[in-house]
Amino acid sequence: MTRPDAVQPVFRALADPTRRAILSMLATGDRPIGDIAAKFEMTRPAVAKHLAILKEGDLITVEAIGRERINKLNPAALKTAQEWLNHFDHFWDEKLSKLKQAVEEKK
Repeated sequence: MTRPDAVQPVFRALADPTRRAILSMLATGDRPIGDIAAKFEMTRPAVAKHLAILKEGDLITVEAIGRERINKLNPAALKTAQEWLNHFDHFWDEKLSKLKQAVEEKK
């Protein structure tokens, strides 16, 4: 199982709806901060703070191209969160098995 402290920055980044919206935007293509900021009713510095948290969670990478910084999705980081969540699948499997058994016993 992935260490809980290793997934903390990823879950912190995913906890905010604005950051999730930014990730959805980046899933369709790389973008500079100006393009991202234009989609939100907030200041460019506020968007930059969201991008910094996404970068801390390793959910995005930033590539310098001349004076521009291009933000790119790093989907591999989502695997960290998925692996941690998958650890709890057995709880659902167990509960669903018990539910199935209870339903079949009532027939």
